Amino acid sequence: MSAAPTTRPPIAVFDLDGTLAETAGDLIATLNVLMAREGLPELPLSQARGLIGAGAKALIRRGFEAEGRALAPEDHDRLFDAFIAHYGAHLADTSHLFPGVSEALDTLEAEGFRLAVCTNKYEDQSVELLRLLGIGHRFAAICGRDTFPQSKPDPRHLTGTIERAGGDPARAVMVGDSRTDIDTAKAAGIPVVAVTFGYTDRPVTELGPDRVIGHFAELPAAVRALVPAGTA
Repeated sequence: MSAAPTTRPPIAVFDLDGTLAETAGDLIATLNVLMAREGLPELPLSQARGLIGAGAKALIRRGFEAEGRALAPEDHDRLFDAFIAHYGAHLADTSHLFPGVSEALDTLEAEGFRLAVCTNKYEDQSVELLRLLGIGHRFAAICGRDTFPQSKPDPRHLTGTIERAGGDPARAVMVGDSRTDIDTAKAAGIPVVAVTFGYTDRPVTELGPDRVIGHFAELPAAVRALVPAGTA
């Protein structure tokens, strides 16, 4: 007699920077260390916050372009290596979870959802940051830009994360804060919830997410509306 097929649980996959955690202070502080080394003025956090959202390489390029300096490929690579080294020692100097994150994760887990992270941070730094923030143990998979050959906005980064976490791709939801997250989810054919408090150069309402929330207290209801009824 053959065994019954195993049913995978529904899954909520989260971006990290600007979605689960307010990390702008530490990211921009690291960028400003590089700017100072190169003889450029520091960028104020209020101005630079919108430069985050597509990974460290994009942040460096955008930051230097904001001061009128285009980077040659070799300089960009050198600065990226310096960024990763410095940031790795300052992951959580000021970074913290957004309000309501832990409670929303509690609710989703109680409703049967598996949880995962899909981020363009390096995997080791993502794992360590989430550990420092006290929630790393809650995720079945934490996948960074170097976990797979592809990274966001390539949809295989998201689908690979779902596979690694053991979630059901037909009952998956992406939660993010930027065009990168929304485009990734759309390309994967997975619904996406966008938060309004993250890092984006355009309001997320203009980028076509399936749901928009302004606080994590709204997340469980938004996820329920997108996952087929009665399957969580």
